Amino acid sequence: MLQGKVARRAILAGGASLLAAPAIAQSSWPDRPIRLIVPFGAGGAIDTLSRTVAARFAEHANGQTLVVENRPGAGGAIAGAFTAQQRPDGLTLMMADVGANCIAKEMNPNLGYDPMTAFSPIIHLVSLPGGLIAHPDVPYRTVPDIIAAAKARPDGFTFSSAGNGNGSHLFMELFLKRAGIRMVHVPYRSGAEMVTALVRGDAQFGFPTVSSALNMIRDNKARAIAVSWPEGTPTLPGVPPLSRDVPGYNTSVWHGVVGPAGMDRGMVLRINEVFGKIAAMPEVAEAVARQQAGRMVGGTPEDFASFIRRDFETWAPIIREGNIRSE
Repeated sequence: MLQGKVARRAILAGGASLLAAPAIAQSSWPDRPIRLIVPFGAGGAIDTLSRTVAARFAEHANGQTLVVENRPGAGGAIAGAFTAQQRPDGLTLMMADVGANCIAKEMNPNLGYDPMTAFSPIIHLVSLPGGLIAHPDVPYRTVPDIIAAAKARPDGFTFSSAGNGNGSHLFMELFLKRAGIRMVHVPYRSGAEMVTALVRGDAQFGFPTVSSALNMIRDNKARAIAVSWPEGTPTLPGVPPLSRDVPGYNTSVWHGVVGPAGMDRGMVLRINEVFGKIAAMPEVAEAVARQQAGRMVGGTPEDFASFIRRDFETWAPIIREGNIRSE
């Protein structure tokens, strides 16, 4: 618990430093191209989001470009460590995610940087829903049916994930914990592999992002049981929220923009303004909804810092109790 308290104080201190720093005008930012470090390879959801945002960057940023630079590996930790070591001058930013920028140290105590103190939160850009899915031959069609069957057959069911500590793993672990049931975890190396494994019947359940399983669901190769947003998602009309049967369940895959720790408040606010304008563009919101079943978020740097803190407090106990470690 001491580590959690220290982490929470660190994020609060980071938000306080933003408030206390002088609001220096940064209207000249950027005066050269900006690097956006992406912690995963080309073609995935976070890369697609980054390139959607980059395509609209120049019109809000003095005509300068946003150059997407993929640095995959170690569940995002390679990109996180690189970004944390850069100068806090606004020229190197990172498309943040829960792994590299929130929970990586919980899964790897020897990480080399602390995600809770190594970054300046700037803006929460997007939220993506997860979906509890099943192989079509699984006879259970509702969450209560699955819970009852799993209680009757402890360890009699399997679920696939995109790797230890991936969102697809954590979403399922949170469900299992709150439902009081167990399943055998079968990790794969990517979201595509985990969904393919489920379609083959190598696992009975999975909890990927809705977007990564959508084609399989529409082709009746996988069945959507529930979604992680309490309000559901228009991408899967008629599929109930998991919170209907597991009260309080509310999870999202999220991405935002961060920079290295120690950025000037005026700079942070200027960057927030630029990305906030992009997030408010209808065509960007439409692209994110169509490509990823997600929604744009926006908000202040302090909003994003508080969100990261809350997410850490959700996932840290799951990771510790399950002794989840990076592969």
